[in-house]
Amino acid sequence: MSSLTIVGLGPGGAGLLSLEARAKLSKSARIIMRTSKHPAVEELSMEGLSFGSCDKFYEEGRSFEEVYEKIVAYVLEEAAERDTVFAVPGSPLVAERTVLLLRAACEARQLPLTILPAISFLDLAYVRLNLDPVNGLRIADASDREAVLAAGRYPLIITQVYSRLVAAELKLNLMEALGDEEEIFFMRNLGLADEECRAIKLFELDRQKNIDHLTSVFVPAAARGKLNLNPLIEVVKTLREPGGCVWDREQTHASIRRGLIEETYELLEAIDNKDEEGMKEELGDVLLQVVFHARIAEEEGCFKMQDVIDGIVGKLVTRHPHVFGTVEVSNAEEVIQNWEAIKAEEKQDRKQALDGVSPGLPTLMRAYKLQTKAARVGFDWPKPEGAWEKVLEELEELREAAVAGDTENCEWETGDLLFAVVNYARHLGLEPETSLNRTNNRFVERFTYVEDKVRASGKDWQDFSLVELEKLWQEAKKSKKS
Repeated sequence: MSSLTIVGLGPGGAGLLSLEARAKLSKSARIIMRTSKHPAVEELSMEGLSFGSCDKFYEEGRSFEEVYEKIVAYVLEEAAERDTVFAVPGSPLVAERTVLLLRAACEARQLPLTILPAISFLDLAYVRLNLDPVNGLRIADASDREAVLAAGRYPLIITQVYSRLVAAELKLNLMEALGDEEEIFFMRNLGLADEECRAIKLFELDRQKNIDHLTSVFVPAAARGKLNLNPLIEVVKTLREPGGCVWDREQTHASIRRGLIEETYELLEAIDNKDEEGMKEELGDVLLQVVFHARIAEEEGCFKMQDVIDGIVGKLVTRHPHVFGTVEVSNAEEVIQNWEAIKAEEKQDRKQALDGVSPGLPTLMRAYKLQTKAARVGFDWPKPEGAWEKVLEELEELREAAVAGDTENCEWETGDLLFAVVNYARHLGLEPETSLNRTNNRFVERFTYVEDKVRASGKDWQDFSLVELEKLWQEAKKSKKS
């Protein structure tokens, strides 16, 4: 029976071939090179070695997987007739797709297979990059999109960057995981006199000269875990550009203002429900609103997303001198005092105590902030009891206005009552906007329960007395608690 032997040609010239591999090549009548474009093959050819190659498959194939399949079929056909040696660059056991396919095929056909390992280009890469693979390393083919898209989570060496076209596609895939200016390493001809191993920016990858079959890329461990907003920024940019989404292109700061409010409340609901998956989704929706506004601003020449990020980073650093400076604090209250003092220094255009509270805030939230600012200058009840007495006073005034049938005064007193309730909630350490939002959510849940019961009975709402509906309401409260 004939057999197949796979040998590795090493990463460079014939001098890096193992003695066993060289002896096998010199004695074999049928040798197939995966590619003749390799320094060791050139030297062996000059020494008179005869061989065939699979280069034509690279020219004919429409994808790497198709190329690999054709190479495997060709090698198996030859090996079925006579003893054959199949030589591959580097080591047969490192990032060599054809070898994986051949091993499986030989096992299925019971074709005797021998693999002679060799020095891999990885051995040279470890030295040039000062890498120890024990600390974690992934190796992937440039065509392995899934592995490439995970770049940044671990150190990654990408092999088989055959051409400028492959490099361009690899760059685009990497940009989905990394920033355009992420530092990567371009490696070529390791072990040869003209070897290259140098740091470049990701966007420069396909602009390198002499990209060929001995080209590889390294994404360093420094990229691991790095936050990358670029994919979202680019999607929003595409949506806003000519040829993008008609609706997205028509939006302005004012037209999407409500969206930010709605997404924020949906996030609050997820937080109240301790819904972690919901929080993740709603945080993304809020982030989309931020990026969308920044994109509109950039188009108008006002500012960019990076300016937004730089601004908040600068503010946080400035307002935390006890972390990023030499100021010392002993408790959280001192942190707040420092924050307000620094904020006042930054906002010197604010002359009045209530300046800085936006009229565009939800009304309960605005009332809370106005009262908080007034309290900071001493305009406040010293104890919660005083705020509660004010609630009772406003409640009585509203009742009197209602009894008198004074609609305008009822509106006035309703506002005063709500404002007083907000103040009492503040004294209790509660944020009224959140409190009311949770009440709204509870109302929806309980009312839905009652509605389902009414529908299940086959009756109409009008068929139920108020007493019966109240009973269902109490059931809903107990059901939620249980």
